Order: sequence, then structure tokens, then C-alpha cells
Amino acid sequence: MAPLEVIGAGCSRTGTDSLREALNMLGYNTHHMRSMLSGDGHPEVFEEAYKNPEKPTDWDWVYEGYTAAVDCPTISVIDQVLKHYPNAKVILTKRDADSWYKSVLNTIYTIHDWLPENAPDYYVRTRKMIKTIFLDGAFQDMEKFKNEPEIFKARYEAHNKWVLDNVPKDRLLILDLREGITWEKICPFLGKPVPSGPYPTSNSTKSLNEEFVHMRENLFK
Repeated sequence: MAPLEVIGAGCSRTGTDSLREALNMLGYNTHHMRSMLSGDGHPEVFEEAYKNPEKPTDWDWVYEGYTAAVDCPTISVIDQVLKHYPNAKVILTKRDADSWYKSVLNTIYTIHDWLPENAPDYYVRTRKMIKTIFLDGAFQDMEKFKNEPEIFKARYEAHNKWVLDNVPKDRLLILDLREGITWEKICPFLGKPVPSGPYPTSNSTKSLNEEFVHMRENLFK
């Protein structure tokens, strides 16, 4: 069973889906929230690990078949995952707190709460997990998230600071959306050749919302 070789430590809405796509293009198989929504990704295991970090979790079983992991739910148990995979390389994607909050508010803030009447059990459990663990329960009080943005911007900044303070510098690559993300920044860090095509750019606010409309109209029919 291959261990995780790369861990994306950046919060959702910091280019994590583009990073997922990029890592897959480089030969990794990358765990992402999309993995959780496309089938039973055992959300209760992530929720239990978040609530009771002192209890052992079989992370090799959770990530079976994957060689990289980015986005939620991994970022919510990042300390445990990094401890289990001490040789993994870590990529922190980030952006300024104001634009991050605006992006979350305009996308997953609304999308995550949608629950179709005929949703399968795994989807219901995944939604519950998100509400519990994303940024320490940021979506448990929707009005608070909307009306008290500084609280959640501070949590976002604290998450990034934890990564910077706890990941050895020789294993950490910091990618700031404001400076642009390119193959030339990622590939040397991972020891991979630079692909001929451009670095992927996916999951913009517009494209994610359009994808959600399509999903809402077609999922679970």
C-alpha cells in the first residue's frame, strides 16, 4: 500500500482543485473533497479523528489507493496526517484572507448545505462531517459565518500559521495565488519533469457555481 507522498495543506478555495488536477497530471492519485462526494469516502472516520485526535486512526486504510491528498477533509486533521506520513512533501496554497473569505462565501458556503431528498447515505454523512470539521465548525452557524467574517478570517490565518510553524522547511512549498502558481515552482520541489501544457486553473467561483447547478439538476436522479 503506497503511503501519501504529497499533502496539500492549504484551505479550500486556495487553488486546491487546480492542485489536485496538477498532481494527477504528474502521476499522483489525489484525494480531495471530490473524492468524498463521488462515493463513500468514510466521512465518519475523518469526523471521529477530528473529535478524538488521541485515538488511533488507520490512515493507510482511509487513503488506500491514493498517493496525495489535498483540501478538506485532510486539512482538518492535518496534524494527524502529517504525523502518520512524516516523509510526505507538503504544499501550502494560500491567498489573502479577504479574498479567501469572499470566495468561500460565494461558493461552498451555500453549496455545502444543499441536500437532495434522494441523497444517498454517504452524501448525508459527508455533509454532516463538513459542518463539524471545516475550519473548526465554521458552517455550524451559517448566520455567524456570514455576519462575523473576521472570526473566520482569523481561523484561516491561524491554520496557515500552524503549517508554517510545524512543517520542516525542507519539506514545505508555499504557493501564493497572488504571485501565480506554475509548473516551474512545483515540479522541482516534487522532483518531477515540467509538463508541456499549462498549469491547470479550475474551480473558479463562476465555474464551481455552474458545476453545482448542473449537479443539482442531474445528481441522484
